Amino acid sequence: MRPTLILIATSLLCVAAACAETTTTTPSSTAAAPIEEPTHVYWGDTHLHSNYSPDAYLQGNSSADPDTAYRFAKGLPAIHPGSGAKVRLSRPLDFLALTDHGEFMGIIPKLIAGDPLIANTKTGKRWAKMFAKGKGVKVFAEGIEIMNSGQIPDDLNSPEINAAVWADIVEVGQAHDDPGTFTTFIGWEWTSTPEGYNLHRVVISPDAEAAKKYIPFNSFDSTKPEDLWAWLEKTNQETGARFVAIPHNSNISNGLMFDQVDSEGRPITAEYARMRMKWEPVVEMTQMKGDSETHPTLSPTDEFADYETYEHLIKAGEDADPHVTWNGGDAEIEGAKAGDYARSALRRGLEIEAKVGANPYKFGMIGATDSHTGLATYEETNFWGKYGTDSTPEGKDNIVIPPKSTGWDIGAAGLAGVWAEENTRESLFSAFQRKEVYATTGPRIRLRFFGGWDFSSKDARNGNMAAAGYDRGVPMGGDLTEGPAGKAPAFLIHAVKDPLSGNLDRVQVIKGWVDSDGKSYEKIYNVAWSGERTLDANGALEPVGNTVDISKGVYTNDIGTSQLVASWADPDFDPEVRAFYYLRVLEIPTPRSSLYDTLALREDASRSGKPAFIQERAYSSPIWYTP
Repeated sequence: MRPTLILIATSLLCVAAACAETTTTTPSSTAAAPIEEPTHVYWGDTHLHSNYSPDAYLQGNSSADPDTAYRFAKGLPAIHPGSGAKVRLSRPLDFLALTDHGEFMGIIPKLIAGDPLIANTKTGKRWAKMFAKGKGVKVFAEGIEIMNSGQIPDDLNSPEINAAVWADIVEVGQAHDDPGTFTTFIGWEWTSTPEGYNLHRVVISPDAEAAKKYIPFNSFDSTKPEDLWAWLEKTNQETGARFVAIPHNSNISNGLMFDQVDSEGRPITAEYARMRMKWEPVVEMTQMKGDSETHPTLSPTDEFADYETYEHLIKAGEDADPHVTWNGGDAEIEGAKAGDYARSALRRGLEIEAKVGANPYKFGMIGATDSHTGLATYEETNFWGKYGTDSTPEGKDNIVIPPKSTGWDIGAAGLAGVWAEENTRESLFSAFQRKEVYATTGPRIRLRFFGGWDFSSKDARNGNMAAAGYDRGVPMGGDLTEGPAGKAPAFLIHAVKDPLSGNLDRVQVIKGWVDSDGKSYEKIYNVAWSGERTLDANGALEPVGNTVDISKGVYTNDIGTSQLVASWADPDFDPEVRAFYYLRVLEIPTPRSSLYDTLALREDASRSGKPAFIQERAYSSPIWYTP
């Protein structure tokens, strides 16, 4: 057996700048006895739409219902609602939250099926006639106008209708929950889109019985996040239901998702910060509609900042059809803002905390798909589009997110990795609440991250990093308070490649901090990498190389490495200032799904307008230091 090369980046536990040294070791090929770890990583999707979402149904998904979504996630074959092809995941998921839009949830498929609760309403009868005449697009347009106005017709806003649809969702979720094997969460999406700017949240709960006592809060009830949190608080007290609300697609929020003011334009207070963090401990920062870690204009010295950048707002531009706007538009983002991206939001959180004593943006990070096909597909080699209309190579030109953004802009992403004791609702939900979760853009990169005050390279190498990490430190999502005098926080890091994906290029620590004047900064440290490369005087590392053959859509795993291990201490630590640290793990370059599609069409890779290859990645939740 060929031995695995592990790069060990060791560091003296000091505050001086030049205190890191790097060594490489080749471990024995003798297999060691497996070590029982206190937590295990579980993979899932917390953002998936079936045909119960109106935009999903009206853009090519008329058949993949909630039951199909769960069956597919569990590894069973399914018929793609757009292409009609038989599709299947390469590996089943461990958990799934079906999160159909709370607005018009289930109304369209039930109307088409002739459900009397809807078909006998005034609006239902009119829409049924329009469908019969082939005017489904106009029904969609009318639904969008209603969404934008916030005024749902009284006959479709019936508690009887909403309760019946919600009962279906809860029942199917309950039927597929299999503790220890496959976990389901009860959920929905609150779809607030003021002026076309994304403030959406998916809401998940482990409490199915309690879910029978309420109807989901949606943007017809209010478009303000504060009102959503108030409803979650009230409903929790009345029913016992627990919730986590997860913001998504902050990259197209026009700076509103992580703003410095509340929905009324008032400066954020400590009370606001505490309420937000109670209900929103985790953020979805990578998915099909782009990556929301950072942006080149916000992190100009970050060579990897321009990854799956998506800048199409959820509204139409001046020249667009004003009726076709939901989930897409031809308006471009009005310049990246600090409130749009996770890294700048984490920095902003430190700045606000310095002013008011509480941090509204102290969140963990996950990935999810936001697929509207009912099928959680996230792999570049097995990607089936966001909607039914863009599920095939030739369908990528369809204006699935009209009218400028097409299927070529959509990326295969993402996944949530959760460190939990077991695959059950209770255990996984607890991990979300304590933020011991992380994001990947699709590959199942196994990532450990612990912070403490007395870790060493021995702890990284001894094969039981988790024992040392939990015993003498905190895991990702945790907090470090002031440590021993003269010591910098030390971190244990272990990244293992997905066996079905590319080798690993490097591991980076992203640090953010705020100075005594309340101004925040960021810095990137390369802490572990493959091969014989060395850091230059500025701490930069040369590229790992690229083996992608664009003419064939293949690559070789003869560069990079299968795992990276490090013990690292902050060489620039100042014990007087607040800081956060998170990991970014990069794979070697591999083909983007659009390259496979252009090859299938026998066309040049540039046809897609997107890169032919990408460096997929994983992001840990941060560890914070507070004096």
